[in-house]
Amino acid sequence: MQEQIEAVQQMQEYIKPGTGEYVQGVEVPEDYNGEIPDGLDVIELPAAQYLMLQGEPFQEEDYERAISEIWESEKKYDPSIIGYQRDDSNPRIQLEPIGTRGYIELLPIRSKI
Repeated sequence: MQEQIEAVQQMQEYIKPGTGEYVQGVEVPEDYNGEIPDGLDVIELPAAQYLMLQGEPFQEEDYERAISEIWESEKKYDPSIIGYQRDDSNPRIQLEPIGTRGYIELLPIRSKI
């Protein structure tokens, strides 16, 4: 039980104070030593390139609409105009919909060359 409590305490270092939002990449504690705290999982993903789609900020209760808008945009967007094609061999990545930043989804793409 004590081990689980310590794992939660370590994870709290990676959450912005006063929110449920995870610190994403740029804000790392100065004493971070590169070790992953016990209780956190590492997900191995293949090397891939991603196209990021980000919607407008939204009211929290409208998160379903925000997601739908991005999905509709995905259907209409053709990455060949920038020299890429969709890459269905890699996973799509969806970030938690947070109204203040908008919904974000990453689509795997690869060069047409």
